[in-house]
Amino acid sequence: MPEITLPAVVGRPTGSRAANRLRASGQIPGVLYGHGTDPLPIAVEARALRSALSGDAGLNALLSLELDGRAQLAMAKDIQRDPVRGTVSHVDFLLVNRDEIITADIPIQVVGDAQAVLRADGVVDQSLFTLTVHAKPGDLPHAIEVDVSDMVIGDAIRVDDLDLPAGVHTDQDPETAIVVAQAPQAEVAAEPEAGAEGAADTGAGGAEGTGGDAGQSGQSGGGSDSSGSGSSGDSA
Repeated sequence: MPEITLPAVVGRPTGSRAANRLRASGQIPGVLYGHGTDPLPIAVEARALRSALSGDAGLNALLSLELDGRAQLAMAKDIQRDPVRGTVSHVDFLLVNRDEIITADIPIQVVGDAQAVLRADGVVDQSLFTLTVHAKPGDLPHAIEVDVSDMVIGDAIRVDDLDLPAGVHTDQDPETAIVVAQAPQAEVAAEPEAGAEGAADTGAGGAEGTGGDAGQSGQSGGGSDSSGSGSSGDSA
């Protein structure tokens, strides 16, 4: 993965007021840390940052931070956003080396059309959207593609089924489902309805049986009209 050059300013003023002034001028405050160094306050141009992180690699882009004439290899590890406007308000940059193993969350992209599932009116449900992997910065994939073209109802594609690039591995449970081909929801909903209908039939039959017993009881107790009347009142 080639790095993207991102100019940065060292020695920015700190504090909330200074940070707000930076944002108002089109810059984003940030901190560069890692490899045992003290956190270094920096600032980057908002437009340049947006351009650097909007490529194929997204937030996992490998950045060459230009700091006072020297380049530092880094990645954006934590991006804070304004809760109302959604704009970037602060960025933590992590120093990296090309030869070290780092951890990153890679987006999972579903590709292909599961024609057999669609013909059966089923759905392909994605339950895992990112995969945490370990690799050298240059080996990180932009995305992990999952092809669902050959899926049929009842199939599942799990982490163990992924064909990860060379040098990339994950600690995720291999049995974790990524996508599942499910039957039409109408069929799933029909089962409890059938059960409920059976329960209703049983209840109705019980009521009829009780009525018959009550009738027989009334006939056998015909000599006591007041007792029969009292039982009828309790049933109501």
